[in-house]
Amino acid sequence: MSQYKNHLDQPISFPLPNWQAPPYPLREPMQGRFCRLEPLNPDLHGPSLFAACSLDLENRMWTYLPYGPFETFEAYHNWMVATYTGNDPLCFTIIDQKLHRPVGMAAYLRITPAAGSIEVGHVQFSPLLQRTPAATEAMYLMMERAFSLGYRRYEWKCDTLNAPSRAAAQRLGFQFEGIFRQAVVVKGRNRDTAWFSIIDSEWPILQQAFTRWLNPDNFDQQGNQKSRLSDFQQATG
Repeated sequence: MSQYKNHLDQPISFPLPNWQAPPYPLREPMQGRFCRLEPLNPDLHGPSLFAACSLDLENRMWTYLPYGPFETFEAYHNWMVATYTGNDPLCFTIIDQKLHRPVGMAAYLRITPAAGSIEVGHVQFSPLLQRTPAATEAMYLMMERAFSLGYRRYEWKCDTLNAPSRAAAQRLGFQFEGIFRQAVVVKGRNRDTAWFSIIDSEWPILQQAFTRWLNPDNFDQQGNQKSRLSDFQQATG
């Protein structure tokens, strides 16, 4: 029960006397140690992205996305141009610092400054990016920018049957909120959607964990982690 009440003695939520809607995120790069995020340019990034995604010979990465796989680069390029020309979704290409090439992409979407809410989605991690430090760092960079702008809620949604996505959300520190049953129809089939979020009060501790995990001392000469992200989350929690 809330400790706050209105003049009618009804319980209400906590006040936000200094609340101001944050700005829209800009099309500006984000620089990390393992990766760099650049605003998506279909002409510049498209060929390398298509080649990287094509390494997934079984097309597993497309199963739970509402689009793909794409038979040709032309189809992939046309889809990118049609989908990512506006400000929502605002898509970024993930460029691996060692490979010096695009290896994946992710986007801000459902950007709602009035509520202080923003979602990460359209996550395409090619085999070159999956299970790498760059993949985690890319998600951290997008979180860090959102919260630094003043957003108070950062969302992750996925097909409830997408076990890898659900595990990734929880590994990154998102809290499971529930399932929206029969939320949408995707590729001719039902999708129940699992909802996850991080809120601004949780971010400082999570940010500390990410910073400690990404520290160069946490990786050996082969680039393998010494301690898991969850270890730092437990230590700082």
